[in-house]
Amino acid sequence: MPRSAFTIHTLDTAPAAARPAMAGVHRKLGHLPAAVALMAESPELLKGFLGAAAVFESTDLDPVAREVVVLTVAARNGCHLCVAMHTAILARHAGTTALIEALRAGAALPEPRLEALRRFTVAVLDHRGDVPDEELAAFLAAGWRPRHALDAVLGVGAYTISTFANRLLHAPLDPALPGPALPGDQEKVSLHRSTLTLFS
Repeated sequence: MPRSAFTIHTLDTAPAAARPAMAGVHRKLGHLPAAVALMAESPELLKGFLGAAAVFESTDLDPVAREVVVLTVAARNGCHLCVAMHTAILARHAGTTALIEALRAGAALPEPRLEALRRFTVAVLDHRGDVPDEELAAFLAAGWRPRHALDAVLGVGAYTISTFANRLLHAPLDPALPGPALPGDQEKVSLHRSTLTLFS
């Protein structure tokens, strides 16, 4: 359950400045996820996250690569909601079970180029952007370009906002999403192909 200090807003109770963003999400999904309703307490945070995530969707990274970045951040930051949501999104983009399970576990990916992206994303997180030369060189040697390094940083920034906010808020899972299992959890992960996504 969300923390009692925070309100799961409706379009009627939310601050006026948050309502257009909430309405946009509702139109897209057909419902308002609790995480969005909770973030609406701060219209600036909600609009900042939605805007940054939408810009990340327009980068030169393909959909699977973007989800590698997002799931790496979500698993590293322990955001069960983000892991569940982006498991569904990656499955929708034809991510393999092996790829999804590895990302959720924080393990090496089966495809070398995507593994280089995952490792680079981890290096960005671990070194707070000051990625060692050898890590950057390995990333570029795998076929990525310098702009992709910056695209990944944008993804890290956007989804650090959401993972931190969701953890602060104790945002609940949407019932249609797959289970939230992270490394160390006991439950079996269901990798059904949900069509739910905020940013398709």
